[in-house]
Amino acid sequence: MLTPTATIADIRRKIQARERISSDEALWLWREASDGDMRGLASQVRARFHSPTACTYMLMRIINYTNVCVAQCDYCAFYKLPGQEGGYVLSHEQVFAKLDELLALGGDLAGFNGGFNPHLPLDYYCDLFRAIRERYGERLEFYALTIAEFMYLADHANLDYAAAAERFRRAGVRWITGGGSEILTEDFRRRHSKFKYTVAEYFAAQRALVDAGLRTSATMVIGFDETIEERIEHLERTRDFQDQLLTSKHPEALASFLCWTFKPYFTQLGGIEITTNEYLRHLALSRIYLDNIPRIRTSVLTQNERALEGLLYGADDFDLPIEDEVTQLAGATISLNFDKMLEAARKLGFEPTYRHVALDWDSPA
Repeated sequence: MLTPTATIADIRRKIQARERISSDEALWLWREASDGDMRGLASQVRARFHSPTACTYMLMRIINYTNVCVAQCDYCAFYKLPGQEGGYVLSHEQVFAKLDELLALGGDLAGFNGGFNPHLPLDYYCDLFRAIRERYGERLEFYALTIAEFMYLADHANLDYAAAAERFRRAGVRWITGGGSEILTEDFRRRHSKFKYTVAEYFAAQRALVDAGLRTSATMVIGFDETIEERIEHLERTRDFQDQLLTSKHPEALASFLCWTFKPYFTQLGGIEITTNEYLRHLALSRIYLDNIPRIRTSVLTQNERALEGLLYGADDFDLPIEDEVTQLAGATISLNFDKMLEAARKLGFEPTYRHVALDWDSPA
């Protein structure tokens, strides 16, 4: 049996040689490596893609166009069932007002998220995204839907994923994010989101989106009741999927990986929120393990100013959100003091540069 010193030395040697660590080694790192070791190893992998003191950020808004959803995930405090009091659907004018406010604040990225609303046809979404593209052009970019929502809409419209992806592409959509993944193990999904799709179906939909010429990303949420083995399985599936894309016709593949933490307040699942230190260690493990994804993002939405410490644990990018009802209703708080956040990054030794997502469309992530 290797001693801890020999094991960390071996892992350090592999990373210096740009060799890939195994899932067993990832598990050992989580259980045995010090915070300093995790920071150091993650920073080494980060340096393959980014200058040591460089980081990027975005100012964005997540727009929840409807809160009516039939998925009934026990970790969600946001949804209303069809017919339940308080359900809503935003009009085009209400969406435009939110986008105008975002632009006025200096942001240029909107994300959309709203769950599985059985009363909204595919045309509602295509018409909305087409109207946004026509109204705003290249002044802003938007992440249309999550993969989980895309899958529901395709099924609801009796379309296969390829046909549905083409419908959205023709409507001006360029991005559909990896949202709805949470923890990509079948056991986790059976425990907490039994009306969502299987892991295999999730990746089949994501592959169809990439094949249609759309861009996408990887996401993960931690802090439910998942085990470290489940977390590593999620990372392994993500790394394997990226490998498949990179060895085929998709040189850009997954543009980034974003991990945030579960906010348990006012949810059916409940529980105790994990510590920031645990989140930072997971960011480091993700950066070390996901050696084929260039951009690792830290979550200001769920960790506030302390999220910037993630830059020391391998992250290189973050967003400054102005709204996300889903997370806010579960306990997240948002600050509009953007200068304070940027100064926090500078105090840690980083120089943040604004990242225009629209430019990512024409260049590698």
